[in-house]
Amino acid sequence: MTHTFISDIQPGQAMDGVYIINNAILRSTTRGDLYIAAFLSDKTGQVNSRMWQATEAIYNALPKPGFVHIQGRSELYQNKLQIIVNNISVVDESHVDLADYLAESEKDCSQMFAEVVEILGQVQNSQLKALIREFLNDKPLMEKFCRCPAAMKMHHNYLGGLLEHTHNMLKVAVEIMPHYPQIQPDLVLTGIFLHDMGKTEELSYDIAFSYTDRGQLVGHITQGLMMIQDKVKKLKEQGIDFDENTLDILLHIILSHHGQYDFGSPKLPATAEAFMVNYIDDLDAKINQVSGLIEQDSGDTNWTAWQHSLETKLYRGRLEEEI
Repeated sequence: MTHTFISDIQPGQAMDGVYIINNAILRSTTRGDLYIAAFLSDKTGQVNSRMWQATEAIYNALPKPGFVHIQGRSELYQNKLQIIVNNISVVDESHVDLADYLAESEKDCSQMFAEVVEILGQVQNSQLKALIREFLNDKPLMEKFCRCPAAMKMHHNYLGGLLEHTHNMLKVAVEIMPHYPQIQPDLVLTGIFLHDMGKTEELSYDIAFSYTDRGQLVGHITQGLMMIQDKVKKLKEQGIDFDENTLDILLHIILSHHGQYDFGSPKLPATAEAFMVNYIDDLDAKINQVSGLIEQDSGDTNWTAWQHSLETKLYRGRLEEEI
C-alpha cells in the first residue's frame, strides 16, 4: 500500500493507511458518548484526529505512541485539517518503513559531528577543554546528541536536528566572534555545545517525538545543568580542578540561553557571552522555523497562511534571477 503523507492530504479525502498515533485521549461528548482524540503523524507533519463512538477497549489497545492502520476521511474543522477515524488497528513496527515516519536531517550527521569536534578543538581554557572532552568521550550520550531532534515542533524537529542546530550555531559563532574582541570565545563555544544537551533526556524519539517523564518534570535547561555538574564532579574525581567561578559563568549561559522569562529562561543574560549564545540560538531557530513553515504551506500566493507561532503571515516571494 502506498503511503499518503500528511502533507499531501486534502479535505474530503478517503483515508486508508498507516500512521503514528500519539497523545491519544479518551473523552466524552456532552451526551456522554466516548470518543478518542489523538495526533496522527508521519515525517511530513501531524494532524488532529477524532474517532467517534469509541470504547474503552479500543482506547486501551492503542499504543502510546505507536503505529496504527486507520480508515476514515479527512475534513476541515475550524479551517484546520483533521482526520475522522472510522476503523483503527495496531500495526507492528516491523511492518513499516520508519523512513516514512520519522523526519531526518538532510545533512550528513557524521560530517556535522566531525566539524563540531573540530570547532570545539579551538577552546584553549584547560578546564573547559577537559569538560568538553568528558562529554565527547561519553559515547552513549554522543549517540543521543547526534540523533535527537532539537525540539518537538518549533525548529529542527527531526532526527539529527539537535546536532544540526548546534553545528550551525558553532559555525555562526566562529564567523562573528572576530568582530567582537571583548568576547571570550572559549565560553561561547562551550556554551553553544552544551546549551541544549539536556534535550537528549527531555525528548523521546524512538517511534514518535514526545516528552519523557523527566522532560516534563525537569526540563532540558535544568537537566543540562545537572549533566554539566555531574561531568565536573567526575573531573574532580580524576584530580582535574574546575574553578567554581568558571562553572558559574558557564552555567549562567545555559540558564539564560532562552533570553526571556516568557520563553522559559530561569535567568536573563547578564554577560556578553550569554547574550551572544542567546541571539545565535534564536537566529538559527527562527530561520529554520520560517523556512520550514514556508515550505510546508500549501498555498499558491506569495503569502502563507497566518502563522500563530510567529504572529504573522510569511512572504515567500523571491528576487527574480538576473540573466
